[in-house]
Amino acid sequence: MSKRCFNSSKAPAVLGPYSQAVLAGGFAFLSGQLGLDPATNELVPGGVQAQTRRALLNISNILVELGLTMGSVVKSTIFLRDIGDFATVNGIYAEAFGSGFPARSAIQVAALPKEAAVEIEVTACLEQA
Repeated sequence: MSKRCFNSSKAPAVLGPYSQAVLAGGFAFLSGQLGLDPATNELVPGGVQAQTRRALLNISNILVELGLTMGSVVKSTIFLRDIGDFATVNGIYAEAFGSGFPARSAIQVAALPKEAAVEIEVTACLEQA
């Protein structure tokens, strides 16, 4: 199995020794995206709503550079600093995916990098079903 690492200039620079995405076995595995502005690598203002929108936009930008769409996503994981934000994030998430939602997990975590409110990672299929 071959593996290809990928980084996009249209998403925030990584915060450590990892790639924004790795392509392997017919899938694109995207690292978790925070609500970071790619121009500054800082969290966007506006709390969990703005951070969720930006994280999903960052994911979309990486997917588009790979020739994929949000419809290519087959699994996602949402990490929340406060599970009380679940309904708010759910609404924004639903808008981003429209229909044909991927499988998903959502969990509360003790902390996220840069004191973010939300982080989202996805796995996308490289072939459309």
